[in-house]
Amino acid sequence: ADLYDANRPSPPIALGPLLCRYSGVLRPVVVDLGSGTGLSTRWAASWAGSVIGIEPNQSMRDQAIQRGPAEIDYREGHSAATGLADSSADIVIAVQAMHWMEPTATLAEVGRILRPGGVVATLDADWPPVAGVARAERAWLAVHQRIRVLEARIFDGESDIDLRRAIDPLDPALSDDSLTDPHRNRKIPGGVRSWSKDLHLTNIVASNLFEFTRELLFNEPMPGSAEKFIALKRSQGSYHDLIKRGLSDEEIGMGEFESEVQQGWADAGHPTEMSFSWRVRLGAKKLLA
Repeated sequence: ADLYDANRPSPPIALGPLLCRYSGVLRPVVVDLGSGTGLSTRWAASWAGSVIGIEPNQSMRDQAIQRGPAEIDYREGHSAATGLADSSADIVIAVQAMHWMEPTATLAEVGRILRPGGVVATLDADWPPVAGVARAERAWLAVHQRIRVLEARIFDGESDIDLRRAIDPLDPALSDDSLTDPHRNRKIPGGVRSWSKDLHLTNIVASNLFEFTRELLFNEPMPGSAEKFIALKRSQGSYHDLIKRGLSDEEIGMGEFESEVQQGWADAGHPTEMSFSWRVRLGAKKLLA
């Protein structure tokens, strides 16, 4: 959680006031689905009237509460059963979380808790951050692809020598891989399921609950360094899951990744800023049923 909070990007500053305008409420009631350790919930609290974080994991909720502020209301629940009253929210957000939520049931629940004219927004950052360091960004892609193949092999029951064999660039696990939609047909070990990010807007439209839908794009700067770039990769759950399953940094490809990032950053003159590209899929609920 500390690694996550210290390195993950915060949503675009300009987005909060924009969501308020779409909802027609200056200081709205905001519900954050999949609030985790509270990074996105604290962002929402900077512009909302009140914020409720919905998170099923007790450990994450406890850490979010410890981080404060006390005014944020964290509750147990999940995306399809928040426990909130009908028409109780002006805005519902899901920040880098909607791909973990079954879309049909989730959007039905969103439609129930949103008041007429209320807004839903799913937020996703494209990985890796834009650094202007091609060598580092190529290295990110290489380790990302290696992790995807290793995940698929574990999913398919491979272990030991078979799991650790050389990776073919034409491996089937990479046939539909995309850095902007890494959850498309992703094979995740342990019975976990995720859904395509590229379909978020399609699913919002298909729910037939929203009279206005569109995708918004933002570019948000943040402090940049080779160490920050590396820490962002290490903050990803897919990396941690492989470590927990007994694979080493070298087997995952992190040693080579770090070396390439450090050298690329040095060659580029040690830039001190990078940015994340954000995709926001938005829907405004119908005023009348």
